[in-house]
Amino acid sequence: MLLTTDYGLLTTDYGPTMNPVLETIDLRMVYHVGKMEVPALRGATLQVEAGEYVAIMGPSGCGKSTLLHIVGGMLKPTSGRVIIEGEDLTAMTDAQRTDLRRRKIGFVFQRFNLFPTLTAEGNLKLAERIYSGKKTQDPARRQGVLRLLGLEDKTHHKPLELSGGEQQRVAIARAVINRPAILLADEPTGNLDTENSDVVLNMMGQLNKEFRQTIIMITHNAEAAARADRVIEMRDGHVVRSRVPAGAVQGRP
Repeated sequence: MLLTTDYGLLTTDYGPTMNPVLETIDLRMVYHVGKMEVPALRGATLQVEAGEYVAIMGPSGCGKSTLLHIVGGMLKPTSGRVIIEGEDLTAMTDAQRTDLRRRKIGFVFQRFNLFPTLTAEGNLKLAERIYSGKKTQDPARRQGVLRLLGLEDKTHHKPLELSGGEQQRVAIARAVINRPAILLADEPTGNLDTENSDVVLNMMGQLNKEFRQTIIMITHNAEAAARADRVIEMRDGHVVRSRVPAGAVQGRP
């Protein structure tokens, strides 16, 4: 279908967004530096379908990270709306945003942010505990995620006993263990070498295909973006283009 970007330009989109898990509407964010106003987002509007794998690209300073932090409930925009599975994030209190983030958002960052004193499985169990409190956890789900990410033989290893690629895979497992509506990945291969980057990107693709996990990935890497179903390009705080990367298979299963 044809998508109207922030600039009113027409561009080829991935396909009809029949079941949007995320919608941003005219998002604007202005930072105040002394007496100066610094606009980071200038009306960013986009939709992401449930089960879609989307990469967001653009030069440094274009608003990618600000957009991710707003969608993740860590920043409140100056104006505009963020709707996640029908819930308006921008109309919520801080406590309500924190609760939605706990229930519906998984995060993967460039730095792995694992608890160094816990094993790989311990990091996952902690994420389950934060999500469900004292409710029964799901060991079958945990083992399924570890299997898919090739970590079955690493469950009792602590982060310092793992390679960088293995640590990032544990971080991804932790992020998806509670079936979030959206996995937000901020430069997930930024601290990895080429070989480990390829492994991590393959694993993220498998998560998307086997678990139908919605993924939104911020990246500067064109090769990483090519793994996605759709690439959203940003410039100067605007969404300027949405396209299917070369070689991608169009249409959902």
